Amino acid sequence: MAAVFYISSAVAVVATLLTITCRNAIHALLYLIVSLLAVAIDFFVMGAPFVAALELIIYAGAIMVLFIFVVMMLNMGEHAGETALDVFKPRAWAGPSLLALVLLAEIAALVSRQSAPLSGVEISSKQVGVALFGPYVIGVELASLLLTAGLLGAYHLGRKAVTREDEVHGIDTRQSRAVTGDPVVSAGAGRSSHAA
Repeated sequence: MAAVFYISSAVAVVATLLTITCRNAIHALLYLIVSLLAVAIDFFVMGAPFVAALELIIYAGAIMVLFIFVVMMLNMGEHAGETALDVFKPRAWAGPSLLALVLLAEIAALVSRQSAPLSGVEISSKQVGVALFGPYVIGVELASLLLTAGLLGAYHLGRKAVTREDEVHGIDTRQSRAVTGDPVVSAGAGRSSHAA
C-alpha cells in the first residue's frame, strides 16, 4: 500500500507541474484531471474512500466542467479555432494518457490484492455535513471564496487579453459586425416601429 501511495503522489506532483507549465489551457486541464485522480487514489489508500469519492465527483467532475466552460467562454480570440483543434491531436493526449495508465495499473493492483472488503465505520452524508458546517465551516467558506475569486480573476484577465488582441490586430468585433451587417447585430433592424 505504501508503494501505491508514493507512486500516485509522484504522478500527482508531475501532473500538477505539467498543469502549471502547459501553455495550452485545454492541455493543462487534462493534466489537472490526472492530478485530481492521483490525489483521490492517495485518499483511498490512506483509508478515506468517502473523501476519495468526493474528490472524484466534486473536483474531477463538477469543478472541472466549470473550468472547461470558463476556458470556452474566454477562448474568444482570433486564433481560438486553431488552439481548440489542438485537443484532437494525439500528442495532446499522450502525457495525460501515460499518467492515467500508471494510475489505472495501481488501481488494478489494489483490487487484485484486496481479498476482503475495506473495514471501516460507515459515515452518512448527514454526519459529513454536520462536520463540514460545524467545526470546519471557516475552511469551507474560505475555499468557496478562493474558488470564486479565482474564477473572477480568470474572467478579468481573459477579457483584458481579448481586448489587447483586438487592439493589436486593429479589430473591434462589434464594429466589424455592424459595418458588415452581420445578422447577429442587425436582427430586427429592417422592421419599422409601426409594425404590428
